[in-house]
Amino acid sequence: MERLSKSLLNVEHEFPEKVLQFGTGNFLRAFCDWQIHEMNKHGLFKGSVVVVQSTENGAVDLINEQEGLYTLYLQGMMNNTSINEHEVIQSISRGINLFNEYEKYLNMAKNPDLRFIISNTTEAGISYVQNDTLTDVPQKSFPAKLTAFLYERYQYFNGDVSKGLIILPCELIEDNGMKLKTIIQKHAKNWPLPKEFSEWLNAANTFCNTLVDRIVPGFPKDSVKEKTEELGYRDDLIVVGEKYHLFVIEGPELLKEEFPAHKIGLNVHIVNDLHSYRLKKVRILNGAHTLMTPVAFLSGLNTVREAVTADVVKDYIQTVINEEIIPSMNFPQEEMRQYANDVSDRFKNPFIHHYLLSISLNSISKFKTRLLPTLMDYEKKFNMLPKGIVFSLSSLIYFYRGYRGEEKINLIDDQDIIALFQKLWSNCNESDNSIKNLVKNILSEKSIWGYDLTEIKYMTNSVTKHLIDISKYGMVEALQQLSTTKGEANEIIH
Repeated sequence: MERLSKSLLNVEHEFPEKVLQFGTGNFLRAFCDWQIHEMNKHGLFKGSVVVVQSTENGAVDLINEQEGLYTLYLQGMMNNTSINEHEVIQSISRGINLFNEYEKYLNMAKNPDLRFIISNTTEAGISYVQNDTLTDVPQKSFPAKLTAFLYERYQYFNGDVSKGLIILPCELIEDNGMKLKTIIQKHAKNWPLPKEFSEWLNAANTFCNTLVDRIVPGFPKDSVKEKTEELGYRDDLIVVGEKYHLFVIEGPELLKEEFPAHKIGLNVHIVNDLHSYRLKKVRILNGAHTLMTPVAFLSGLNTVREAVTADVVKDYIQTVINEEIIPSMNFPQEEMRQYANDVSDRFKNPFIHHYLLSISLNSISKFKTRLLPTLMDYEKKFNMLPKGIVFSLSSLIYFYRGYRGEEKINLIDDQDIIALFQKLWSNCNESDNSIKNLVKNILSEKSIWGYDLTEIKYMTNSVTKHLIDISKYGMVEALQQLSTTKGEANEIIH
């Protein structure tokens, strides 16, 4: 069967390359690139995307082989109506592999049409790596790569303030735009680069905090044969997502003209403050994803839909959302519960097979940003630990043991984190005392959590108790025991 290509679809029009995108993954292709495609169809944006593969593993070769084209399936329920639609997205012009096409990457900095930087490098991506340098080809971290790119643009255009860019990081961390800007300024100071460059960074570039929301399971490996037959062509980059989407950008009003998605009815909002949007979404939707992943997977389940429909796990997830996550937030409780119900319906989408293992990418940093703030707020507000979230942390620690029964789990995280867990688990004989020592070592690791979590009252004992139960009885029985307890364990583990 013939592969998807421009000649197959008779695609002729091309737009100037206005967007540089860090990340070749499913989410951005089903979210930002789709929005740009929709705006282009209506003659609004009139720009294309150059996708940068900034890690050694990515889809840039496939993107170039298919000339930037791919099929997006949007499936789900809206207003009690079943939706199952697909479209070929045509907004990507080409891909660049930083590891063997670094000059092409820097040449993009010289493009006068370039206006936007978009990224999704996971929660761990926006971080400062001290040993990155300007002359590295490429630098290790995303912020360092972007610093080198912006400096190239500054030099080429002689500091022209009209050649600044709008930066839209889509990583799910609070104040993602401001944190990215702070790290770039730190690189500029420490490399060191001229102070005029730092002044240009501030005067010419707009770093926006953002919030993104669309469930994107990615490539439909379970139904690709049927979809290929339906399409009549081969597409190795098919993406499946839900119909629902939300893009909140904290930035100036002028963005409504430069990124006019609202004009065609897309759920895109340019706002002065996105805090309330973010807190609700990250803590409930993303928090639930991170909460359920180790618990459901170690219970023998594989998808989000299975997790929210299987009795024991379903009840656990709903209880934590309603009795721990929502009460920890100072927003109208009824509004939060309605949002949670909507999220639950989205999780049950019968068209989408959202694999738990795909959500497990960088689970430690996800727990830190999505669930740890809830845990700490709950403990401060109610003077007790939220037992369901603590149980999820114990489950996550057991997940990083690396096995589900005899099945090896493909852990994908920072290599230092994986190495630490491997070392600690290899030295643990799973006796009660040995597990408690493992828990102490993990909870006290400030480099992981930003805090010494052993300083939280009863935290070590509670995590240890649940981890012992999981180790001895298995996840399903440990969950059943959890549901029968009233309040978090605070007894001393000997």
